[in-house]
Amino acid sequence: MYAIDQQNDHRTQQRAKLYRDTYPAFARWSEGYGVIQHRDETQVRVFDLCQQLLCTGRFRQIDEVLEILSAADRLATAAMWLVVHMTYTNKVNFNGSALDADDFKSNPQGHTGGSLNMVPAYAGYMVANRLAGITRSWLMGQGHCVAAIDAVNVLLQNLYPEQAERYPLSEQGLTQLARDFYSYAMADDGRPGVPLGSHVNPQTAGGLIEGGYLGFAELQYVHMPLPGERLVAFLSDGAFEEQRGSDWASRWWRAEDCGLVTPVMIANGRRIDQRSTMYQQGGLSWFYEHLEQNDFHPIAIDGRDPAAFIWGIFESEARLEACSAHIREGHMHYPVKLPYLIAETEKGYGFYGAGTNAAHGTPLPGNPGSDERSRNLFNEHAAKLFLPRSELELAISQIAQHEADNRVPEKHHALCMRNVRLQSPTEPQWHTEGDPTSPMAAVDTRFCEWHLANPDRRVRIGNPDELRSNRMGKTLDLLKHRVLKPEQGVAESIHGSVITALNEEAVVNAALGNKGGLNLVVSYEAFAMKMIGALRQEIIFARHQKALGRPPGWLSVPVIATSHLWENGKNEQSHQDSAFGEVLLGEMSDMTRVVYPADANSAVACLDACYQTQGQIWGMTIPKNDVVTAFTPKQAAQLAEQGALTLDKTDGAPVQLVAVGAYQLGVCQEVKRTLSKQGIQCHITYLLEPGRFRQPRDPYEKTYVCDVATRINLFPDDIRLRIFVSHLRPEILLGVCRPLDLGVDRCIAFGYRNQGGTLDTPGLLRANQSDAQSIATVVMQKIGRGEA
Repeated sequence: MYAIDQQNDHRTQQRAKLYRDTYPAFARWSEGYGVIQHRDETQVRVFDLCQQLLCTGRFRQIDEVLEILSAADRLATAAMWLVVHMTYTNKVNFNGSALDADDFKSNPQGHTGGSLNMVPAYAGYMVANRLAGITRSWLMGQGHCVAAIDAVNVLLQNLYPEQAERYPLSEQGLTQLARDFYSYAMADDGRPGVPLGSHVNPQTAGGLIEGGYLGFAELQYVHMPLPGERLVAFLSDGAFEEQRGSDWASRWWRAEDCGLVTPVMIANGRRIDQRSTMYQQGGLSWFYEHLEQNDFHPIAIDGRDPAAFIWGIFESEARLEACSAHIREGHMHYPVKLPYLIAETEKGYGFYGAGTNAAHGTPLPGNPGSDERSRNLFNEHAAKLFLPRSELELAISQIAQHEADNRVPEKHHALCMRNVRLQSPTEPQWHTEGDPTSPMAAVDTRFCEWHLANPDRRVRIGNPDELRSNRMGKTLDLLKHRVLKPEQGVAESIHGSVITALNEEAVVNAALGNKGGLNLVVSYEAFAMKMIGALRQEIIFARHQKALGRPPGWLSVPVIATSHLWENGKNEQSHQDSAFGEVLLGEMSDMTRVVYPADANSAVACLDACYQTQGQIWGMTIPKNDVVTAFTPKQAAQLAEQGALTLDKTDGAPVQLVAVGAYQLGVCQEVKRTLSKQGIQCHITYLLEPGRFRQPRDPYEKTYVCDVATRINLFPDDIRLRIFVSHLRPEILLGVCRPLDLGVDRCIAFGYRNQGGTLDTPGLLRANQSDAQSIATVVMQKIGRGEA
């Protein structure tokens, strides 16, 4: 009942005919250009939009608007032409002449069909900005469709410096673009040799997210724009089956703290080699009903027509603004039915093979460089997309009017220009040495202080389930669960900042999307593993931005793993997993700060350090149960600053005990007492941040790791025996901290050995041979045999 074909009823046809007969310029535009055709439904909608734009005073005549809309057609056609060249050719002829066998790549690559579908969408976004005189932000979940973005950006010269220098709007520049796409070129330092990738990356002007993990953009977009900002989010029907949680967006959107969002699904019906599950379940009619049941307002548009996207963006924002006004006046209640554009199209529309499985990648039956039939098909279908240079330059001049509109180019849209810094709160409520305190309770208090010192910063707390159980009760009472119908007597509010859902991906992405604000995520350590994909995508993107000299300015995000391995014995071994920190230790340590605070003071010091940095993910594994406060405020600050601290250095002691984790520190203290009774002297060093003591893997990490003098002071090379007692798996700790490994004769590591079950903390330590008795016995045997 919703399909566009069914919307073209007799009345719509009559209205479209009336407009064409009355306005010659409208009749000329309605004919479209090349493969861009304007259906009656789109014509009627666009005519209404023209009238609205005239009423705003931005334009005096409908012809002015129609000229810009015609420019959108031409831009989209030229960009589609460029996309297929990027997939297949080593040469671009600005005169549109046919290409010979030598002009084609030996190994054509590209997600051609999806990119062709994205061209009208992104071109429509650009022209919608021109018509409104507003630079909206954009987001694309299907990052493999980057060719569409690059093609439009190159034609409009909306580029960052490295691409602008290499890809000018000339035959040479476009040829270079085509040659670079999937060239696999490498620079002398081993990095990619061209400023172009297979997915959205920091060289993609205005890019925010790689989109390599389908479904995460769907979870982030509603949390991205601040009030007064606008975002157009291009989404994938394939991603709909990839990730749970995208249909919860209306649960989270609030006019009071969210900007305008326009989700746009490119509904082309196919994954890589078969139809998407949505289409197998009942097609778009089923999806429209699904959206309506989840408080969206689905709007069908023609996904082959940039004018349809333009109208849809204006329509979506107008509806959302109207709903916001009604809520302010008390005439409506949440949830707002979020407008949701469904761009109905076929995979790879505009080129050979549209609608087939082959359209996903390389739609031609063979390689045009060696197959004459494929070469003829390429030239035939590319010719349908060709736009003479004079027409292209005229279209560009009508669209690229940023200076006249006094607005920033799309490469500098608001969401990619974040620069968040906080006002520091007063001195923390430090705890006294020897007092048993919950480190998570200390974090709870300190986070509230950070928020109260920065009340204007939008907050997102990612909570999969048990915030109060994880000792964050003050934060929950202050900021509350965000719900639609608050329950009396419970910490819930329409405008709460705690995003709670039994889905780790959904809640971590709420925090990652809120790059203009203050964030914190709390999860059980074992289940924080489900967040790794989202975190890794952010870490990689931020690191690449840093390497390009454009480091991200969003406030660093603490992701806290608590109710952790060593305090989760009652819940069986599925809840006993140290992999969260271990996996993050594999990422570049200057961007991924993996810390293991041992007490309340060190946990607070780490939180403070996190909120004084930008563009980093801090993976913090913190106990929620009471543990003895081990560090003075001064020691905690020093520990956070240098990554390790010796607690009781004894000159000449043959044994160094190195603890990583709160319960492991307790074990080391007991081991020391046992060894002292046997006349064996030792001292204890606490290792907070293992990544600071690794062998650096590149120049950026080299500037981050501990300097040699400090490392030798903390971990002297002349020690007879070094014993690591680790929260994590010992093999991984030794691999990360390779410079601290004295060899098998002088270095032993204890930690999680994949043993567990329904046990208490002492039982878990014993099961993994990481208890004090087991460790002390090994040390005494080794010394007794003269092996150390």
